[in-house]
Amino acid sequence: MTTMLPSVLSQVDELVQPEIRVALERIDERTRLVAGYQLGYWDATGEPTGRSGKGLRPALALLSARAAGQDVRRGLPAAVAVELVHNFSLLHDDVIDGDLERRHRPTAWAAFGIGPAILAGDAMLSLADEVLSTGSDLDLVPGLSTLHTAIRRLIAGQAADVAFEARADVTLDECLAMARDKTAALLACSATLGAVLCGAPPTVVDGLARYGERLGLAFQLVDDLLGIWGEPAVTGKPVLSDLRARKKSVPVVRALTSGGPAGDQLADLYASPGELSPTDLALAATLIEETGARDWTEKQADRLLTEALAELDQLGEPGTATGTDLSEVHADLVAIAHFMTGRDH
Repeated sequence: MTTMLPSVLSQVDELVQPEIRVALERIDERTRLVAGYQLGYWDATGEPTGRSGKGLRPALALLSARAAGQDVRRGLPAAVAVELVHNFSLLHDDVIDGDLERRHRPTAWAAFGIGPAILAGDAMLSLADEVLSTGSDLDLVPGLSTLHTAIRRLIAGQAADVAFEARADVTLDECLAMARDKTAALLACSATLGAVLCGAPPTVVDGLARYGERLGLAFQLVDDLLGIWGEPAVTGKPVLSDLRARKKSVPVVRALTSGGPAGDQLADLYASPGELSPTDLALAATLIEETGARDWTEKQADRLLTEALAELDQLGEPGTATGTDLSEVHADLVAIAHFMTGRDH
């Protein structure tokens, strides 16, 4: 069942997307075409499409500014920056993985070529830094440090993910650490960056960071499950796509390290030469379930969601941490958490 979109996402469409479009005007026309295509603003010919991502990361950035007792617009530089960084990572990730489709249409590299896609990702990363550096009335030094730390962790996570492809001995702890860096780091940054820029107290920033980190890891576990058992019509990816690519996702590594015959058989499949047949892929999915890895991953995602929500409760009663009523912000952060972990796409 699809969880309803939180109402705060409408502010992303109204406030953040126009600012991103303005930022794109700073880059050259060829690169802007690819970047705007990635963001869903237009098709490969530049014709408007009216499509875009859901804007979960920029929504978190806006809410973090409100948690600091500031107007939501004070969080706009943070919201634009995290969305640009997120799409930079997706552009490069699609090239690295060789993925041909994202959001039910060709990936940017498939539509424009590898070089233009990489350059568009580089441009978006540079723009994120530039946008964040222009808010003269904001607390820029800690804000830039927060963003840069998240980017370094994201890259480290992606590097680990790539390295895992050549290894048969990846441990579950290594896999979870990779997911924290690759996905959870930017979610934690998104949930705190607006507050950091607005000079929020450390108690608020730290609580939001722990919320974002746990939510980000839960989000990745759900994504890993969808990469195996998600419906192609909904996810926009081929059936059993992660198994086809022999990804070392969390449920796969949990199964491979389970120590039983099903895990051993899965390891043999993953080590076999050539492409996996449809029969092999179906068998791999069944073996993962037999090890209990699917159930374990689902339970871990639920536990992390509970912990993320508990972090919000630890921020205190309305007004105790920031001098402003946190009740509405709390409700929106809870809604986003449920949406991100209850999604089917």
